[in-house]
Amino acid sequence: MRKLKITVACVILVSMLASLLAFGTRPAQAQSVQAGASTLERVRSSGKLRVCIWPDYYGITYRNPRNDKLEGIDIELSAELARDLKVKLQYVESSFPQLVEDLKSERCDVAMFAVGMLPQRKAVLDFTQPYLQSDIYAVTTRANRVVRQWSDLDKPGVVVAVQAGTFMEPVMAQALKQATLRTVKPPETRERELEAGRVDAFMTDYPYSRRLLDNADWARLVAPPQPFFVLPYAYAIKQGDAPWLARLNEFVATIKRDGRLSAAAGRNGLSDIVVR
Repeated sequence: MRKLKITVACVILVSMLASLLAFGTRPAQAQSVQAGASTLERVRSSGKLRVCIWPDYYGITYRNPRNDKLEGIDIELSAELARDLKVKLQYVESSFPQLVEDLKSERCDVAMFAVGMLPQRKAVLDFTQPYLQSDIYAVTTRANRVVRQWSDLDKPGVVVAVQAGTFMEPVMAQALKQATLRTVKPPETRERELEAGRVDAFMTDYPYSRRLLDNADWARLVAPPQPFFVLPYAYAIKQGDAPWLARLNEFVATIKRDGRLSAAAGRNGLSDIVVR
């Protein structure tokens, strides 16, 4: 009888331990499965696509101050992506300085605001095939007598501004040998620095230059006499998600083929920089 009681007690104890172990491992197993799931699966199962945008990027993802509505090529194309995936679209406001952290922390599923494919970004993010490309341009005022042509930018006493976090920042830091480079961070803007006379010019890309030429009669564009730093633009995601990257590349290839990319570029004044 005593042996029977011991045996029963052992069975009960083993059963309890097995239950506790199973209870303790299920969440970890579930977390492991969830962590290994592709963003594509999550987007489809949740029915929601979260897209990071920079709402101050004219022609790309721009919040028009006149009506507070978002407009631009990637506002149109992100809507097309959501429609192709048959999910709802949610925008997440980001910026170039926040881009890497926002994607790595999964604040958004994809960054769709013409992200330049810089080597330092490619080291920490994955990119689709490019759909736009742009060189660097200088913007100065019509009244400025210091910067009249591209060669005037790198002279002693000249102050050149760049937006913090943009690809122009490291490029110009390396290119300028005699001029002074000033990095502009929010809430300050490059336009305000230029109009106030604190800088002689600021560097930008083709889409943003259109904003000045379309809306500011005081602005003058200074283009390089030959290609200076032509950079391809693409959509960015966190690293290591091959199914999601493949689906986004399929989308890019499709909009190039069916004309949606060209049409959206034309409506936003970007036809000259489309990568076909």
